[in-house]
Amino acid sequence: MKEVRFFYAPDAATSTELPQEEAMHALRVLRLKAGDEMMLMDGKGSFYRAEVTLAHTHHCCYEIKESLPQQPQWKGRVHLAIAPTKLMDRIEWMTEKAVEIGVDELSFLNCQFSERRVVKVPRIEKIIVSAVKQSRKAWKPVINEIVPFSDFIAQPREGRKYIAHCYDEIPRTYLYEELQKPSDTDDALVLIGPEGDFSIDEVRKAVASGYQSVHLGESRLRTETAGLAAVMMMQLTKTK
Repeated sequence: MKEVRFFYAPDAATSTELPQEEAMHALRVLRLKAGDEMMLMDGKGSFYRAEVTLAHTHHCCYEIKESLPQQPQWKGRVHLAIAPTKLMDRIEWMTEKAVEIGVDELSFLNCQFSERRVVKVPRIEKIIVSAVKQSRKAWKPVINEIVPFSDFIAQPREGRKYIAHCYDEIPRTYLYEELQKPSDTDDALVLIGPEGDFSIDEVRKAVASGYQSVHLGESRLRTETAGLAAVMMMQLTKTK
């Protein structure tokens, strides 16, 4: 039996044609033709069973046969805010895996010890879309432009907020244990610093702004590993 392919179409319910990049993949790589079945995802909580009505050069048109609203796979919002690494491919890898595991929002931080202060969001968006299709997630995570650390922590945010760091002089608790404690909210945000960690002043400012000081275990982790570990911990405590 031929596997049904998933395509990202944010306007699936109101359009009759795949976005250009998705159409090129459908026509040139998968060789879809009129009459073939495909699944569309709008990134907003719905899948659609559709049939190809036109497959020609740069255009792939469809007709929706069935709308399939999805239920969230976990409780609350999972938000990771991380300082990008000097080698961007490491953060790109982490982004892909975090989306596959399950994350609702991804933010980038420009910290005192950051070695990278620019992030190409369109590139990250493509990685996110690919991972959403691969893992068949009904919701596409929100991706935010990089912002200064002080600006980020100054923004009011709902839910539980944590900053993970390696300073022994600032009391820390284990993130996984904190996430398991009863709370009146299921939303969680974890901050992960650059390869040289947050500065101690940044940690103190975050704590003063309502963030809880935490660690991710006894091992000292690379930035992208720490980010992925934080997402996994949030998922393990929020999966229904």
